[in-house]
Amino acid sequence: MNIILIGPPGAGKGTQAKYIEKKINGFQVSTGDMLRDEIKKDSDIGKKIIKDMNDGKFVSDEIVNKIIENVISDPKKKDKLIFDGYPRSLTQAKNLDLLLNNSNQKIDLIFFLNVNKNTIVKRIEKRKTEENRSDDELDTILKRYETYMETTKPVLDFYSKNPNFHEIDGSQEIDEIIAKIDTFLKV
Repeated sequence: MNIILIGPPGAGKGTQAKYIEKKINGFQVSTGDMLRDEIKKDSDIGKKIIKDMNDGKFVSDEIVNKIIENVISDPKKKDKLIFDGYPRSLTQAKNLDLLLNNSNQKIDLIFFLNVNKNTIVKRIEKRKTEENRSDDELDTILKRYETYMETTKPVLDFYSKNPNFHEIDGSQEIDEIIAKIDTFLKV
């Protein structure tokens, strides 16, 4: 079972992905974590990523798509992928469909965690304190939220036509969101 979690920064995608990962014995594909790993390596790609993230921009599709391609092509992860933060653009969504098609896979469920900006700001300020993430400065948060809203709208339009697309109120408590997701997992 392959699943996509869509939502703005701070919507709880990572929390839900970790839950689903355990529930279905899958693999969380967190582009954010993968990008932060590149930054830790202090590679040329990592330096480009940190500049984009600190400017509130999305990392280029070229970089992200290459990272995703490596994950999808891993036979141990076939039909066990939980995409957390990918795709974020229509180009990435179409690339994901192509990569999955080429590896004889498909998306089984798409969850959109819909959360308003005020809730996002509160959550990310809390996360900044708890996780000490450099990409959680207030100005950066607001830029990332606005960029997300502009860039991801076509992705939502693209996936909302899919019968496996489910919008969930992401401002609810974690357990309430989990209960809603469980109604669709059927595991």
